[in-house]
Amino acid sequence: MAFNGSFLATSFKKELLTATHNFTNGSGHTFKLALYSNSATLNAATEVYTTNGEVTGNGYSAGGNTLTNQTPTNSGTTGLTDFADTSFSNATITARGALIYNSSASNKAVAILDFGSDKAASSGTFSVIFPTPDANNAIIRIA
Repeated sequence: MAFNGSFLATSFKKELLTATHNFTNGSGHTFKLALYSNSATLNAATEVYTTNGEVTGNGYSAGGNTLTNQTPTNSGTTGLTDFADTSFSNATITARGALIYNSSASNKAVAILDFGSDKAASSGTFSVIFPTPDANNAIIRIA
């Protein structure tokens, strides 16, 4: 099995302390979401974007989509950031998970997402819907 849960990349946690990533809108940092099949080997130890196991098919380009990030905020004692939902149009692809990475910082990994099972689109729209950006659900949160 290629995916075993969703994680923040371990290297990302350290890189936050060295100011490698800036999620502020207009910071010049570009975050992307790449899709992967169940043959990919992504886990918390993943450090950078890879093409190994990345999906191929109509409507998908290697490297995935550029994400629109929301300005970081806090809720109670939790810091969080999130992204706008993203879609791949006219897609014929099957994906088991995804990698969020910072393409402006040497493609460093941010988060590994496990969809829980294969998700597919056949000549349709493949959408990745991010959770509610709050202290309990945001895709990136530090409690």
